[in-house]
Amino acid sequence: MAVLNVHERRLPVPESGLAPLLDGLSSENDRVWPSERGQWPRMVLDRPLGVGATGGHGPVRYTVVGYAPGRWVRFRFSGPKGFHGFHEYTVHATDDPSSAVLRHTLAMRARGPARLAWPFVFRWFHDAVIEDSLDRAERACAGTVARPARWSPYVRLLRRLTPG
Repeated sequence: MAVLNVHERRLPVPESGLAPLLDGLSSENDRVWPSERGQWPRMVLDRPLGVGATGGHGPVRYTVVGYAPGRWVRFRFSGPKGFHGFHEYTVHATDDPSSAVLRHTLAMRARGPARLAWPFVFRWFHDAVIEDSLDRAERACAGTVARPARWSPYVRLLRRLTPG
């Protein structure tokens, strides 16, 4: 099963203003990944963000396979079983030099057990955590979030049924 999942947010800062957010992923000063107050499992890498760093969040495991500071970071999946592909954050210019787009893309082939786990569990968690991360990025740039993400009833049910 082929999966392409894209989320993006236009933010009120120039491209250069998104660099510290992207480059801070998994650090002590991470202002993008939504792990404050135990909201989601923390993104943890075995070393600072850079090619070859390994880690993940919750049951999702990956290795950094591409990194252009301030512009792009790509993580190749190593788990869960059956996730073959990557997810990445990228920074994009807009027609307005005072704004830029932060985009998250997941592209993979789901095989074996992931053919069921992705559509019934992981997709829902993925969409919620990424929208929460874009909310955090917007709050870091603008001080507020114009339209905060809302978890669906299904995500709330899955969170009650899933440990951690």
